[in-house]
Amino acid sequence: MSSVSEELSELPGVGTVDVDLRSGGLSRVTVGSAAPLDAESVRQAVEDAGYRLAPVS
Repeated sequence: MSSVSEELSELPGVGTVDVDLRSGGLSRVTVGSAAPLDAESVRQAVEDAGYRLAPVS
């Protein structure tokens, strides 16, 4: 999951990235940002790290 943190940290305005890794289940990533992030940029960063986003419920 460090690759997810690295990719998301490169987005403009991102100050913090916290990953709650859950083996065998859905992991949660919380991103702190100075401004709203573009959803497509976040999705692309996660996919560039080799993962995919799940719907938030």
